[in-house]
Amino acid sequence: MDQSRPIDALNNSRNKRVIVELKNNKQFIGKLIAFDIHINTVLEDAEEYVDGQLKRKLGTVFLRGDTITIISPQ
Repeated sequence: MDQSRPIDALNNSRNKRVIVELKNNKQFIGKLIAFDIHINTVLEDAEEYVDGQLKRKLGTVFLRGDTITIISPQ
């Protein structure tokens, strides 16, 4: 598993559950389906968390890359 570039590490998380944290401190947990060079991200079976509490189940979501602070494999 070569992870010499950040995009490679992200690629290794494709089709796996990830936690995505945004600048507004909301977190989305779901399966990473797709992303582009701007880190615009699509999650499937996504759930939104605020202050660690589940707020809503959203299904498929598109998250704009410039709002993302962290993407972490779960």
